[in-house]
Amino acid sequence: MGICDMYEKCRIVVTGAAGTVGEELVRQLLAMPVAEVRALDNNESALFFLGECYREDPRLQVFLADVRDENKMDRMFKGCDLVFHSAAFKHVPLCERSPFDAVQTNIIGVQNVIRAALVNNVQRVLFTSTDKAVNPTNVMGTSKLMGERLITAANALKDGKVGPVFTSTRFGNVAGSRGSVIPLFHHQIRNGGPVTLTHPGMSRFVMTLSEAVELVLESMRLAEGGEVFVTKMPVLRIKDLAKVMVDLLAPYYGYDPHKIEIREIGPRPGEKAYEELMNEEEIRRSLELSKFFTVLPAFQNIYDKIEYSYEGMTGRGVDKPYNSDNEVPMSFEEIRNFLLRPDVFDEATRRRILEQDS
Repeated sequence: MGICDMYEKCRIVVTGAAGTVGEELVRQLLAMPVAEVRALDNNESALFFLGECYREDPRLQVFLADVRDENKMDRMFKGCDLVFHSAAFKHVPLCERSPFDAVQTNIIGVQNVIRAALVNNVQRVLFTSTDKAVNPTNVMGTSKLMGERLITAANALKDGKVGPVFTSTRFGNVAGSRGSVIPLFHHQIRNGGPVTLTHPGMSRFVMTLSEAVELVLESMRLAEGGEVFVTKMPVLRIKDLAKVMVDLLAPYYGYDPHKIEIREIGPRPGEKAYEELMNEEEIRRSLELSKFFTVLPAFQNIYDKIEYSYEGMTGRGVDKPYNSDNEVPMSFEEIRNFLLRPDVFDEATRRRILEQDS
């Protein structure tokens, strides 16, 4: 079954629909023959503008809603087939300062989504997770790990194969998203610097927004239940990213690249030197697919009715943790080409840089 075939005539809920990933999910879903997309968010202004973008498309319905509200989730899920749960608090420093709020949204919110999905007997639920859920060192990562575990455990609440299929997809940085370092560096270069680097040895997984959402949609299609899909992603060093962005953008804003300072300011609380998408414990129960790794549930006896056989399986096991320190980073030229792909900078900036180079 292809992607479009799966989503045809489906009624779909997207939580966090006014966020970066949520907006792209809405865009790609409306490009397919879906019956309805219910876009939920608690950001009134962003949700309003999302609705205005598609005001001529009657399939999109926007609703002010918070995943903390159990009753609202129950009402919103009525009659729907699929749920993409992307609503979350995602900024590490803010979650460190407000851990109680992070728990309410990132853990209790997931529990409310699960309960509403079970009550309304939806077909599938996908939770968008993060690399920070692997061996977490901060509140945000810990709360997202609990979200993954709740989603995996939710499959055990079904009576055999009756009820929703619950799954998660875990990916790293989405270039150009509001939580990405790329818009921060862009803003700093536009203002003439300095570009602030927390530590020169840091490395990160990265992919474009459209790529990330395409893999989220693919994960929903492949899901058997309870697993965590881990997207395969390229790696870059943050200091290399800063250097390439300065060289690329400084002339665009009328600055000499050699005069833009790259200043080391030290790691933020809870920040890792490298990112992990799959740890040592998880590789023992993981499968490799062409575009993903799949981490199977730790407690297999609960899920023994599930075969976990996927198209695109390589037949190979996984022999090392999947983290950005283990992977070969992109070269300067590869980073430059990546930055000039659609979805990273705004289209006007991208086009002017390409014209400037030609």
